[in-house]
Amino acid sequence: MSFENLPDLLTIREVADILRVSPLTIKRWGKRGKLPAIRINSRGDRRYRKEVVLRMLGVDVEAA
Repeated sequence: MSFENLPDLLTIREVADILRVSPLTIKRWGKRGKLPAIRINSRGDRRYRKEVVLRMLGVDVEAA
C-alpha cells in the first residue's frame, strides 16, 4: 500500500479500510480519544489526520 498518495485528511470509510475495522469502530475510537477526529463543515463530518492513522499502524511517518 502506498501511503504517500493518501490525502492528509481521511474520511471514516478510508480509515476503516486502512485499519480493517468497521466505520462504527472508528467512531467509537474517536469518542474514547483513541483516534481524534477533526470536524469539518456545518454537518460536522469527521476527518482523521493521515499521520495519526499511520502511527496506529506502526508506520514511521517520516519514512512514509
